[in-house]
Amino acid sequence: MLQDRRTFIKAGVTLGTALSLGDPGDLFAAPAKTNTKVITGPDGRPVLVAVRDGERAAMLDRALEALGGIERFVKKGQTVVIKPNVAWDVPPERSANTHPDIVGRLVELCLKAGAKKVSVFDHTCDNPHDNSPSCYDRSGVRPAVLKAGGEMVTGNDRSLYRKVEIPNGVRLKETEIHSLILDSDVFINAPVLKHHHGTTITAAMKNLMGAIWDRRFYHSNDLHQCIADFFALPKLRPALNIMDAYAPMKQNGPRGKSEKDVLPGVKTLLASPDIVAIDAAASKILGHAEDSIPHVKIAADAGYGVCQLDTLKIERVRMTA
Repeated sequence: MLQDRRTFIKAGVTLGTALSLGDPGDLFAAPAKTNTKVITGPDGRPVLVAVRDGERAAMLDRALEALGGIERFVKKGQTVVIKPNVAWDVPPERSANTHPDIVGRLVELCLKAGAKKVSVFDHTCDNPHDNSPSCYDRSGVRPAVLKAGGEMVTGNDRSLYRKVEIPNGVRLKETEIHSLILDSDVFINAPVLKHHHGTTITAAMKNLMGAIWDRRFYHSNDLHQCIADFFALPKLRPALNIMDAYAPMKQNGPRGKSEKDVLPGVKTLLASPDIVAIDAAASKILGHAEDSIPHVKIAADAGYGVCQLDTLKIERVRMTA
């Protein structure tokens, strides 16, 4: 149970202030308010919740409580798809994949809210031609999903993808999307925060490259613009984003080489319906300004979310045993 909670609700942080690597820093400080008016969620709730220093499942529960509960996003009888990062055939300690404790708890909560079915998938990078990739097991995600009552679906079968037009995309005008994203009632994005050699970080927005079939197109047609263009189609925007930043990978991403690549003391979880805001906050955890990652800035400028954290209502929670 939660004891001795300290909760800070502030309007954000000073724009452009960078953090020391791996220190959530001013996401949890109490800076001077820089805006008298802030954007809030329904009923005045926060747009972004940042929780630290607890166990993963407990932090997830607390973040969802602040956002209005999982019932705000999942209604009785709905189908749910959860898209974590399960791309790599490495154990949970490497932080290359979303931690199974978070994915399993998400499945459990969705079913408790009355979801008819909860499906989980990723288009893996290791073993991409295997319809039952070992990534699913070695990451611990498949056992956690099945134990919680969910269904693990392959992301490596092209027959499960459908072509979708993205008329307002700048470079990405069409792509093949996994049918679960298109057909499920509720779409939840559950990335892990990591360094990435090509895009500096990989977080919520880039995680959805694992929801498409042809990732090579992105890499040869302005990667950052394509990542942002995905969200030009409103139905491709997740209803909720839950980010595993418990031990983010600081180097050698996105796969990593060893446990030496992770930052074990961060112990943070982020949650938001705004995929741009959550990536702006994630950028700061890895030592970057909130608007410094090109695809985050492009998406913000296009109106797909907000990257200026001082314009948002943010709830900050420190959990202690």
